[in-house]
Amino acid sequence: MYRDADGAEADLDEMRALLSGLPGPDAEAGRAVAAREASLTKPAGSLGRLEELSQWLAMWQRRAPPRLDRPRVAVFAGNHGVVRQGVSAYPAEVTAQMVQNFIAGGAAINQLCKAVDAELRVYEMALEAPTADFTEAPALSEAECARAMAYGMTAVEDGLDLICLGEMGIGNTTAAAALCAALFGGAAKGWTGPGTGVAGAALARKTEVVARAVALHGGAGRDPFELLRRLGGHELAAIAGAVMAARRAAIPVVLDGYVSTAAAAVLHAARPGALDHCLVAHASAEPGHRRLLEHLGQAPLLDLGMRLGEGSGAALAVFLLRAAVACHTGMATFGEAGVSGRED
Repeated sequence: MYRDADGAEADLDEMRALLSGLPGPDAEAGRAVAAREASLTKPAGSLGRLEELSQWLAMWQRRAPPRLDRPRVAVFAGNHGVVRQGVSAYPAEVTAQMVQNFIAGGAAINQLCKAVDAELRVYEMALEAPTADFTEAPALSEAECARAMAYGMTAVEDGLDLICLGEMGIGNTTAAAALCAALFGGAAKGWTGPGTGVAGAALARKTEVVARAVALHGGAGRDPFELLRRLGGHELAAIAGAVMAARRAAIPVVLDGYVSTAAAAVLHAARPGALDHCLVAHASAEPGHRRLLEHLGQAPLLDLGMRLGEGSGAALAVFLLRAAVACHTGMATFGEAGVSGRED
């Protein structure tokens, strides 16, 4: 059973209250970074988004200069009852098998974390107890959803400089599609993609499942938290909880792909600005992800045609953030280098 930090049962009203009291960025840290950036040995703006990234890190870490000594990739794994509807090319037991692969070091995310020197944590969430099939009933009870959110908060620990949020769960692109359609509207077809590789009749069946789920639960659309429990899953709820906890702990967030972004989108729907401390690592090959990014006003850092999940795109983004910090903190100023500045 997942419990909140003091051991008491969490509830969704508590989560709603936490969302209403999120702190903002440190404007002074942002100004300090901008001032230093203007003095470095390069034309103004010539490093493009790398300059924006160093300022973003500083503002949400609430310190200048920013640091990236301890990034963490947190992968939440959960199972979905809707898998029995034939929405995935893989059976539900693959979720647990892949968790073991993560633990053994054999997955893509293990190699990527090594390559970018990021700490990997895997959070297994009640794999023996999948969510309910949300074409028939809410995926989670209120207590289950709140517990999963509270559990996600435990991934956010003191001393982290960045947290990257990923997931593993057979069937969870179906959950992401249904959740996005309920949150933002539009036909199921526009939000539903191949996931693990379904096509043809299988993709049509997946799309129809998403449409049925939204028709059943869409009446709760005025409450994004209610939609999360009805159409999400343990790992999606945990990601939403981790996003809120990171904001309160002054830890910037990198979201991975479609599923992670859909989970975080619940918070955006409940309170615009709730994701200002988040970046999206990459544009997933899942077609619904680009549509979701437009709704959120997010420009992904990478576009590599990836759709693996596991936090893989988020791990790659760590390299770009390390590059931004290295340039900002390591470059010489015009005065230090004896280089003439711009003449206006």
